[in-house]
Amino acid sequence: MKNENLKIAMVAACPFPAGHGTPAGIRETAAAIAEKGHEVHIVTYHFGEVGVCRRQTHSNIRQTHSNAEIHRIPDFGFSKQIVVGPTAEKPVLDLLMVLTLCRVIRREKIDIIHAHNYEGAVIGFLAKLITGKPLIYNAVNTMRDELTAYDFFRPRIVGTVLAMASDYWVPRMADRIITISHDLSAFLYARGIRPERIHTIPLGIDMKPFGGCGVRGAGSGVRGQRCCSTPNPAPRAPNPVVIYTGILDSFQRIDYLLKAMKIVVGEIADARLLIASNIVNERGLADCHAMIRELGLDEHVEIVIPKSFAEIPVLLASADVAVISRPDCPGFPVKLLNYMAAGKAIVVFKGSAKGLRHLNTGYLAEDHDWEELAKGVIMLLKDRELAEKLGNNARQRVRDNFSWTIISEKIERVYEEVLQG
Repeated sequence: MKNENLKIAMVAACPFPAGHGTPAGIRETAAAIAEKGHEVHIVTYHFGEVGVCRRQTHSNIRQTHSNAEIHRIPDFGFSKQIVVGPTAEKPVLDLLMVLTLCRVIRREKIDIIHAHNYEGAVIGFLAKLITGKPLIYNAVNTMRDELTAYDFFRPRIVGTVLAMASDYWVPRMADRIITISHDLSAFLYARGIRPERIHTIPLGIDMKPFGGCGVRGAGSGVRGQRCCSTPNPAPRAPNPVVIYTGILDSFQRIDYLLKAMKIVVGEIADARLLIASNIVNERGLADCHAMIRELGLDEHVEIVIPKSFAEIPVLLASADVAVISRPDCPGFPVKLLNYMAAGKAIVVFKGSAKGLRHLNTGYLAEDHDWEELAKGVIMLLKDRELAEKLGNNARQRVRDNFSWTIISEKIERVYEEVLQG
């Protein structure tokens, strides 16, 4: 790359660091870019997950993490609860983000603004107008698919109009756009964004946390603890375990997962579903519990709240089959990369099956067909040889195509292109 040792300001309009979704993707992107020798400065909210940052330098404003320096907005007593979706405080937090970003750009002599998600892109655009620095927008989703799923806006039409406006205008604010899936690129093409401005670069994955995981790997002890409630049970074969990791918001369609599980336990009576969600909103959790009771699945479903991402590989290792029940996903689910890295047999709707092939690297069901989702789970719980084959193939695919070494080189080429004008 011609432009060595660049100074990059990454905009993370969210709690950071955090072990879920977009924050996790930003964390690993920043670490990979820093590993290439570039100086990475992450501008973010006033808090992140406790104990994740490696070293604090000035109060709570500047920290280091994964070879990248974190710059936080001032803490004026705002909430420190990690939530997904819009809140009443976010406009104020984002205004503080603009001021902090401009200060970092000037003080650190930043070369490029690399902004993640919609809020980050708007913040980056305002800073671009003030400082003149080029802006790269990292697109991970569409507002059409997610914003209207939250109950924040009243009436709902307000959210719909805001989503449509965001989908049209925000991509036009950037000099270049990185999308994490071909579906997202196609979405932007359809809205008139010139193809030469768009680069499709998926998220990467650090395989090391999943090094000991396999289809029948290190989680047998965890599985026994979670599925055997009697004290000192007699030795026996472990229960078949299905796992879902992620948030419980409505667009994830946990209702499809639970309906599918009802069919599964009708066929495999001792099957269990483990739902691991490290960010839980009260309504999502209440809706989930209500549906579990309605379907008579109380003895077959357990919801756990991991304290950190470090628990996810262990939980995955305890499972036989991993499921994604969200259809029509324009982005690239981080949980999918985790499942693949863990060598899990995956059952997923086609809309979320980025890069998977049916009965080669996963079982792909038609979108919204939860009965077919159940069919895939049953097939892989019964056919352990096929499950092991799919899990091994998925792990090999993620190792060959989604390593951060490969991904960071592609991002570097975008940096070079935007600086060349």
